[in-house]
Amino acid sequence: MRSVPEMRLELEDNEWPMTYTDHDRTIVRAIVCDREGLFCFVRVDRDDDFGRATLIETSGGGVEPGEPLEEALRRELREELGAEVEILCKLGVVSDYYNLIHRHNLNHYYLCRAVSFGDKHMTPDEVNRFHLSTLRLRGEEAEAEYERRACTPLGRLIARRELPVLRRARALLADGAFLTVKSGGSR
Repeated sequence: MRSVPEMRLELEDNEWPMTYTDHDRTIVRAIVCDREGLFCFVRVDRDDDFGRATLIETSGGGVEPGEPLEEALRRELREELGAEVEILCKLGVVSDYYNLIHRHNLNHYYLCRAVSFGDKHMTPDEVNRFHLSTLRLRGEEAEAEYERRACTPLGRLIARRELPVLRRARALLADGAFLTVKSGGSR
């Protein structure tokens, strides 16, 4: 894994009033690119305390107690995308809040390249409650999708958290920081 300067963002939830925070959640998330240069995201269709919404989000999830961050990341990407990945770098950490459920989130973001795709291993909640599916989009399409889905309070929170990270990942990839040798020539 290559070392790059990490971004740090501290965001507040200005969609719902802050009353108190009663728990923290450590989360790993990834900007995943595939061999065709597309980015892999999850589409979420939910109807819960946050309201009815269709969203785009990076793949990832909660870190189990004692689980190393990179192991949690690989597990989550296998579960949600069916992806085995090469972790290219850690992009940074975004601290944000979900006031509605009294939670502080500590999101650790990574840039990954998909090596292969296989079967997904989603939880029953991910299948039945959130209806997760995979989206593969070009970078500009992904940014437009985040902006389009920012029409709900939760969509706005997610877009504020993820758009800066996506833009950072795209900039790193555009400057050639992670060029690799492909069979039949170099790239």
